[in-house]
Amino acid sequence: MPRERDPDEVKIYFLPNLMTACNLACGFFAVLMIFKGLIEVQVEMSVKGPLSAKEYYEFTHRYYEYAILLIFGSCLFDLLDGRLARLGGQDSPFGREFDSLADIISFGMAPAMLLSRAVLFPLGNIGWGIALVYLVCGAMRLAKFNCLALLPKRAGDSGDFRGLPIPMAAGFIASLTFLLIDLHKNDHELKIWKYVLAGAMLGLSLLMISDIRYPSFKKVGWRTRGTLGAIIIAVLVIYITVQFRYIMPVVLFSMYLLYGMIRPWISQKVRKEIEVESDGDDDPAISEDLANRPE
Repeated sequence: MPRERDPDEVKIYFLPNLMTACNLACGFFAVLMIFKGLIEVQVEMSVKGPLSAKEYYEFTHRYYEYAILLIFGSCLFDLLDGRLARLGGQDSPFGREFDSLADIISFGMAPAMLLSRAVLFPLGNIGWGIALVYLVCGAMRLAKFNCLALLPKRAGDSGDFRGLPIPMAAGFIASLTFLLIDLHKNDHELKIWKYVLAGAMLGLSLLMISDIRYPSFKKVGWRTRGTLGAIIIAVLVIYITVQFRYIMPVVLFSMYLLYGMIRPWISQKVRKEIEVESDGDDDPAISEDLANRPE
């Protein structure tokens, strides 16, 4: 005879939380790669003494590139866990909290450490301080979302994100660091770039805790209607991204950042075309906004 389910028992759905666990694993290994790069530098310095900036990158860039790719992997798994939860109607408070804990590692700690060691290390303690501000604002962003998710849904709620989603902030940092590492490998000095990236990180921190609304694109799914032109453009974007892998991720994440800031001045018609309405929006089983998954 099957055991009766305890009404207070925590619901843990396998597939969405497996994706969250993969997100967390990518974040963990990204941090590990950064530490391995630091250890490599310490070993070389014990043998050769102080290293030049070029020598520093020669010993560490491969570890930082691995960390960046792992952060991108976290972004993919973070996208999948929410999609699977909405698709199967398997959202739960456990999933929301687990996702937040994974995100603070993958999109908070890992990018903060990456930037402070890969680009901002010449700034010393200032670089660490900027990274800390980013991490604290990211944690506040996730806590704010969890609080909003507990509020009752109001009629006409668009489901927009209030403030920049932390995966997008992390993706922008990782993609820009990816580009700067490539520039340095090709004998381009960072010079002013480290200050630009420091300012960008502070700007991202403010955007995360702001009330600027960003589209969630949660309505885009298997039932979303599209056109032949849109499919061709999507394929071209993927092809160009692969061909120009050091530049295109920065462009794509920058477009999302800027779109949220100029969105209030874009007409409703154009916004609907960009953000794509779903065929199944009126079906509660499909369109229910399982927003308990943090952004």
